[in-house]
Amino acid sequence: MTDQPAPDTTDVTARPNVARMYDYFLGGSNNFAADRAAAERVLEIFPGTGLAAQTNRHFLRRAVRYAAGQGVHQFLDIGAGLPTQGTVHEVVRAVAPDARVVYVDYDEVAVTYARRLLTDVPGTAVVQGDLRRPDDLLDHPQVRATLDLDRPVAVLLLAVLHFVPDDDDPWAAVARLRDATVPGSHLVLSHLTLDGVPPEVAERGQAVYRASSAPLVPRTHAETLRFFDGYDLVEPGLVETTRWRPDSEPEAGDSHGYAGVGVRR
Repeated sequence: MTDQPAPDTTDVTARPNVARMYDYFLGGSNNFAADRAAAERVLEIFPGTGLAAQTNRHFLRRAVRYAAGQGVHQFLDIGAGLPTQGTVHEVVRAVAPDARVVYVDYDEVAVTYARRLLTDVPGTAVVQGDLRRPDDLLDHPQVRATLDLDRPVAVLLLAVLHFVPDDDDPWAAVARLRDATVPGSHLVLSHLTLDGVPPEVAERGQAVYRASSAPLVPRTHAETLRFFDGYDLVEPGLVETTRWRPDSEPEAGDSHGYAGVGVRR
């Protein structure tokens, strides 16, 4: 992969982008100088951010395999960001070769790059859409052509809701996605928390993101649990990301977040 994920303009590349910063935290190369500089500032404040990004990806893989094992072979990955190693279609097709996956992101650069990588991958689609406008997303022709909403769908919201301010009512958006799916559908969710972090430290970290493409909105366990209204939580419930059905012993380090999987009633 090259250093630049897609042809772009100076205005776009000059402003840190949360998807490209996340790519940097994962050790990827699809980021620009502004993204790397902002990410390094975050790492100075929260040194465990790189590990937290890795544990989030590990959770994604475990949860996707779980959903596929329950017979869910359709996945709507919202806030997918830049494609990286171990993407949803790669993971799920080891369990369900017929699985269909739609990747969604509102960032034009991420969408352009994802389309380039997935052009020849059958059963996948890449859509530019916004979680805050769920009806537009659900009605998108490519979503409708790829997914059958009369059958169970796993809606993936991995490390995306903490970029949606309370004023945009992310709980209503998730509820709309829930109502558009049938019973047996899954919600796979991870969310940043700064519970226990000194307020002055949290403010420094959030200041970095205020200068980027999206603000950072950490939430408490109770606030995150609200996203699962209408779902039955799969054991062990909403827990630290590292502790959701680990493959072996829970990973060391602070996961900086909560994760859970719910089944639509």
